[in-house]
Amino acid sequence: MKNYVDVIGIDVSKLTIDAYMHKRGLHRLFTNNTKGFKELLNWANKHLGLILHFYCFENTGNYSLNLSIYLDERSIDYVEENPLLIKRSAGIVREKTDKLDSAMIARYAWLHREELSLSSVRDNKHQELGRLMALRDQLVRNRTGLMSSLKELKSLLSSPSTDVCCKSILRSISYITKQILMLEKRMKEIIKSDTRLDRNFKLLNSVRGIGLILSCQLLYHTSNFKRFNRWRQFSNYCGTAPFAYSSGTSVKRANKCHHIGDRKMKTLLSLASVSAIQYDSELRLYYKRKIEEGKPKLVALNNVRNKILARAFAVIKRGTPYVELHQYAA
Repeated sequence: MKNYVDVIGIDVSKLTIDAYMHKRGLHRLFTNNTKGFKELLNWANKHLGLILHFYCFENTGNYSLNLSIYLDERSIDYVEENPLLIKRSAGIVREKTDKLDSAMIARYAWLHREELSLSSVRDNKHQELGRLMALRDQLVRNRTGLMSSLKELKSLLSSPSTDVCCKSILRSISYITKQILMLEKRMKEIIKSDTRLDRNFKLLNSVRGIGLILSCQLLYHTSNFKRFNRWRQFSNYCGTAPFAYSSGTSVKRANKCHHIGDRKMKTLLSLASVSAIQYDSELRLYYKRKIEEGKPKLVALNNVRNKILARAFAVIKRGTPYVELHQYAA
């Protein structure tokens, strides 16, 4: 990063943002809207002027989105950091206030300024794709709950076809299903409207086990494969990368995945791996070979998950669809 002289740490909440200048020790409260953002910049210019500085705040989803868009549109340097990294670097904390949190964020950004990378906002298509997938996940969960309730009712009633409750649940399930299909149609339209997204989407779908939802999640989380250079980095992000655990000569455990990771991506990769070992002869043989080597089934399944990620990154890097070995040999 540049040779910054100061940093402003920002603690973002739903209605307000607390800003703290690290070097000057100044604090001020602003509203979390456009008016508050303007006042924030005026306050920073008043005390810092032409002094080179940047802003740092935690990624809090929708709460910090407007602030990041506002700064990005004005080409102002900012870093949107993972909250867990800031929390783990704080050490022992006995008191918690928004003012102290903003000072902690500012201190973290200043100490790690050489390692941090400036953030940028995803384009509108990526943002809409993310919102559509989040809403679809919520609708799928709601539909699953209704289907479970319907199953319980049918087991209790002698004639479920005439029960008003069953009919109402069936109508709700039908309506939610239509909404899910509508969202999926819109997701496809967004991908087709962008040449690079459409190209990478088709390449991903050439890999067995990767369908519409996993393809969209991969494109979104990797920012169309610009955010991660290698599949191992993304595997670490998803929580499917195994790590060693040893200390001295007495503590030496088997490699295992860390619990920190994107649970949604991990679940989708698990479903993809289960599907792949059923319909992909290569991955089925690979899975059986791992089982014969004495590995537990979950470990072998995790190997398949990483194999799918490796294939996904390979086809994107190569720019050609995936071809199975027997087809390639022929």
